[in-house]
Amino acid sequence: MSNETFNVAVVGSTGAVGEQILRLLEERNFPIKTLKLLSSARSAGSKLKFKGQDITVEEAKPESFEGVQIALFSAGGDVSKALVPEAIKRGTVCIDNTSAFRMDPTAPLVVPEVNEEKIFEHNGVIANPNCSTIQMVAALKPLQDRYGLKRIIVSTYQAVSGSGAKAIAELNRQTKAIVNGEPVNPDVLPVSSLPVKHQIAYNAIPQIDKFMDNGFTYEEMKMVNETKKIMGDESIQVTATCVRIPVVYGHSESVYVELGSEYDLQEVRSLLENAPGITVVDDPANQAYPLATDAAGKNDVFVGRLRRDLDSPTGLNMWIVSDNLLKGAAWNAVQIAEIIAARSQQA
Repeated sequence: MSNETFNVAVVGSTGAVGEQILRLLEERNFPIKTLKLLSSARSAGSKLKFKGQDITVEEAKPESFEGVQIALFSAGGDVSKALVPEAIKRGTVCIDNTSAFRMDPTAPLVVPEVNEEKIFEHNGVIANPNCSTIQMVAALKPLQDRYGLKRIIVSTYQAVSGSGAKAIAELNRQTKAIVNGEPVNPDVLPVSSLPVKHQIAYNAIPQIDKFMDNGFTYEEMKMVNETKKIMGDESIQVTATCVRIPVVYGHSESVYVELGSEYDLQEVRSLLENAPGITVVDDPANQAYPLATDAAGKNDVFVGRLRRDLDSPTGLNMWIVSDNLLKGAAWNAVQIAEIIAARSQQA
């Protein structure tokens, strides 16, 4: 095995996900030869610390990728659409954390616990799925392998950090305003580009992203389409309702799944306990179940409230929680980069 090191770029390095990517690369001692921190022109010139060194953030341009072997993108879909093709031209493998390439049939959509083998089918770009999709499919994969999946009904309870730093600030500001008896004045959520804004503090907003003609939001349709692609089975029936709630970090999901055959509940628990990246927290007698506050800052997907459906012999209910900035974004991307580096070092 070689000790090869890699020229790495992080695009969107000053954002919430970019910060987590940098922290993970440092903590996990990723084999880096050179590190470029790239961002919009607005953030260029600022400095970020990596392993005790100050690194100046540069504006992301096509020529920024000269000599870069691995680039992790989390700067928004428009940036990825513009710069990923330019990076690929220069020989860079791109791990993209936006929706730009997820449904591109030539781009693998990867959750390492589910379909790691797809990583090496890339043509220069590997797509990171949507945060709410990642945690659900990671938990469902061991059940698919054992029983098959027929139908998934998911309702999400998603943290405001999924909408960025401005949404976190809005939640904090509104909460203080309510406590102090002051006006709330929403101006970010549910969707910053749409005219109507709703209070998020002490509320639940059943809209994440814009609505489509079919009545579902883009976020809901991401879960539908991405699940089928990642699981490699277009016949799985998926329906989703995505809700923003006043939690800062950690998406929660209520998932009802109809398996392909009858099942033993204890075997289901055992399959999940032995699955990579999954932690089972399921002890109702002691009120132990996954909580967003416990999942925040951790890389795993947490599963609990495992119980049989009362009417269907193949129906299973579960509660799935994960840190949306980690497994839902940064950690999934860094996992992919680690797998690429390990394969290259074995060559």
